[in-house]
Amino acid sequence: MKCPRIDVDLRKVRHNTWAIVERLKVRGIGVTAVTKAVCGHPSIARAMLDGGAAGLAEPRMSNVIRLRQAGMTCPVTLIRTPMLSQVDDVVYFCEASYNTELTVIAALAASALKQNKVHGVILMVEMGDGREGIIPHSLGEIAQQVVAMPGVALQGIGANFACLSNIAPTTQQMRDLSALATDVEGQCGPFLQTVSGGNSANLPWALEERATGRINDLRIGEAILLGVDPITGDHIGGMFRDAFTLVAEVIETNAKSMQPLLCHSDHSVAKIHLVPETSKATRIILGIGHQDTDTAGLSMSQGNTFIGATSDHLIIGTNDARLCVGSEMRFQMNYSALMRAMAAPDTRANLSGDHPAPTKRGAQGPSSYLALV
Repeated sequence: MKCPRIDVDLRKVRHNTWAIVERLKVRGIGVTAVTKAVCGHPSIARAMLDGGAAGLAEPRMSNVIRLRQAGMTCPVTLIRTPMLSQVDDVVYFCEASYNTELTVIAALAASALKQNKVHGVILMVEMGDGREGIIPHSLGEIAQQVVAMPGVALQGIGANFACLSNIAPTTQQMRDLSALATDVEGQCGPFLQTVSGGNSANLPWALEERATGRINDLRIGEAILLGVDPITGDHIGGMFRDAFTLVAEVIETNAKSMQPLLCHSDHSVAKIHLVPETSKATRIILGIGHQDTDTAGLSMSQGNTFIGATSDHLIIGTNDARLCVGSEMRFQMNYSALMRAMAAPDTRANLSGDHPAPTKRGAQGPSSYLALV
């Protein structure tokens, strides 16, 4: 089979989705599955829906269109503020979008009227992450203006956490978001259908034994795809961490291992020299590099050591004698590595488990519980 490639086990994606959906369901929270890391791959999106996700979320219109062209009819929400140049497509292809700018919302409304549609608007609130969002004290006024616009409907509010700041949300922040939802309803009248509390980083909060308030939706991508808490990297119990595996081919071996050594004799430029290493590890080169993935986000089995990478080469030290020219090496990926690998033009996804297995839910994963471990 050709390399580089990503081996995708759809059965594990389905199970991971189901594990989160079932646990959040008892907390009154639904799951919107985020497909951006897999570039809106239709088969992976279907596995998420089969696992119980209520709908799909995407920040890029190219991925949304890919989903629609594949025949996906489920609700799809654009979770990045729409570009003015794309408002017609946003209204045509998406039931709703997350917004922060009145100028953009007005353009969506005008486009929706032309298309004889009503487009759902979810207002993003800045709750401390520092990325996008409306300042809380301005939310009510902006919400009132949205309610007054024909062509759009105020569907809800949402917030984002741990993307720019990498800081998990606090209980108080989630309480504040719930209070804002109630305040907006008091000022504007319509009941808010969606109060989206954030992303995979919110799972520890959502799974604790406390009231979740008005929060009824989380946008989950990383936890479903990789089975980990994005803040700590900890495994989420009962979920698979190996639904995605990057496979690269060995293109060169060298029995004498080499490692880089910085020479500072020239103080203007640090020159790199290769010197022999005393260990018995073999130096191998794989046909993959920075252009294909985030090499810093790759992990490998014991006995292998990362030496370095360039745009097209990955250099590994290994004690595995089976790794010869033409053989394959497998890597697990973090979220950054997965996103870049899925978007790389020379990397293809190899799918397995394309149909739900007729086994009981409890038999599909390592365990029936969901907890951070």
